[in-house]
Amino acid sequence: MRNAGNSAVRRSAKPRMKKSIFEQIRENAGTMDFQFLITVYILVAFGLIMVLSASSPTAYAHAVSKHDSLYYFKRQFLWMIVGTVGLVFCSNFDYKRLGKLSTAVLLGSLGLLVLVLIPGVGTTRNNATRWLFGFQPSEAAKFAIILFFSYSLSKNYQNLKYFWKGLVPYLLVVGVFAALLMLEPHFSCTMLIAFTAVLLLYTAGAKVKHFLLLGAPAIPAIGALIYFEPYRMARVTSFLNPFADIQGDGWQIVQSLYAIGSGGLFGVGLGKSRQKFLNIPEPQNDFIFSILAEELGLLGAILMVVLFMFLIIRGIRIASKAPDLFGTLLATGIIGLIAIQTVLNIAVVTSSMPVTGMPLPFFSYGGTALAINMTEMGIVLNISRQSRTL
Repeated sequence: MRNAGNSAVRRSAKPRMKKSIFEQIRENAGTMDFQFLITVYILVAFGLIMVLSASSPTAYAHAVSKHDSLYYFKRQFLWMIVGTVGLVFCSNFDYKRLGKLSTAVLLGSLGLLVLVLIPGVGTTRNNATRWLFGFQPSEAAKFAIILFFSYSLSKNYQNLKYFWKGLVPYLLVVGVFAALLMLEPHFSCTMLIAFTAVLLLYTAGAKVKHFLLLGAPAIPAIGALIYFEPYRMARVTSFLNPFADIQGDGWQIVQSLYAIGSGGLFGVGLGKSRQKFLNIPEPQNDFIFSILAEELGLLGAILMVVLFMFLIIRGIRIASKAPDLFGTLLATGIIGLIAIQTVLNIAVVTSSMPVTGMPLPFFSYGGTALAINMTEMGIVLNISRQSRTL
């Protein structure tokens, strides 16, 4: 009996085997927000189809792609695989542990923004130095701001009632990033980071009157940035009347409007766009929504908008049910960034605001953006797993 008892103790004392990531996925699958996950992959698949359709003429025409019409699609597909790895990993990695890395991530992204500006290190395209060995540090900067603000505000939100002690330190952080981004220059990313930071500060409890006080000097400052930079001023004047200079500054937006208008209700058919044949410069990028509206019509455009709306609503619900303030702010920042980008992109391509070079999440060609966006969706999924009943 004693030996049997000892054997039982020895058996029970055996160390538990460490579970693989796949076993963890199976155990946690029942608590994942599958509606959110499915919507993400519908958008990703939809985006890949549109990249394939929109990019084929440009890819075939350019020597850099060796006249391979699938060039952009294949690269985007590979980045989608990278993004899937990031999504799976982050959906199983406790988001609370990310908070301890927030300062390191912020400093790392700041270092990359400095590095890309060093002559001979960063890659310059279209008069902008935004790439570092094919990677866009500005995309990492967006996430770094969200992560740092979310973690810091979750610990110090009580200080937001004070202007100098609470709000100003966060604005200084945004200011440093904005200054580096403007040196690239990357005005659209600067806008996104500023809007997202304001959203997080407001969600954490910052006072509206403080934002109003800041708005007074900020508006003329933005006006000065536009007025004293010729290419930005040209975008504003072309926005006011794009048809006044169809062959010049108004070309891109006029061609976008032609594409959207010719799509009608049902579109001209997938793959049958006419404006993508070198009329819209790089149609697989910021103006991919124009090609979508031309090929799939108003109904296709509405479908895309509905998918984004469902993703955003579901994301807000996850944020509201998060188990702690850090999770709420982190999900709010990530979903807010997607929402702001989507609204601004559609506003640009429909000539509702000046051209700013705003990509459409999950759709516009850009591997860094796609991979990081999908990884961020994994973080939101991890928050959903730890949330109260959705």
